[in-house]
Amino acid sequence: MYLNQKDGWIEVICGPMFAGKTEELIRRVRRLEYAKKNIIVFKPKIDNRFSEGEVVSHNNNRTKSVNIAYARQMFDYIDSDTDIVAIDEIQFLDGEVADIVEFLASKKIRVIASGLDKDFRGEPFSFMPKLLAMAEYVTKLTAVCVECGSPATRTQRIVNGKPARYKDPIVLIGAEESYEARCRKCHKVYYKPKPYQGKISDAEE
Repeated sequence: MYLNQKDGWIEVICGPMFAGKTEELIRRVRRLEYAKKNIIVFKPKIDNRFSEGEVVSHNNNRTKSVNIAYARQMFDYIDSDTDIVAIDEIQFLDGEVADIVEFLASKKIRVIASGLDKDFRGEPFSFMPKLLAMAEYVTKLTAVCVECGSPATRTQRIVNGKPARYKDPIVLIGAEESYEARCRKCHKVYYKPKPYQGKISDAEE
């Protein structure tokens, strides 16, 4: 159950690629459009995979959006009549966006954001942990692992037909030609530092 509509809050839709994050954001936006809410949708300018002036899901559902290069540019479009701010692929914006989203919620604006919670390494994506901690509502979606069919929580980057290297750049815009959904077991990153190598019995000490 959501808070009173007169209150502001933050809701985040997260998960790996191909989990339906943008689809869910568009669904929520459309419901609010039916309710005659004043909504503005933003997306990072860097994400130009499908359309310049629309947020587009992998299923080709779409809604009009404003492209921004920096989070602070949202203030050029938000006014006193704005009820809802929606942000797709929020992880591609600069880190100031987390504080801006918190400010908007304090001004009684409902903020809906979708984005990757982990990068291709399987590690927390930039400021996303902070955003998730600030949010009143978090929806964590899963995809289907292309290798084994298990629930996928990670994004596999493929470079020249092989898993990416740990030191590769974090941001590389792409879709099927560059990325796959993978489960924990099937997710691979070349030269990734080994995780904790303890034994199960260590947990009992």
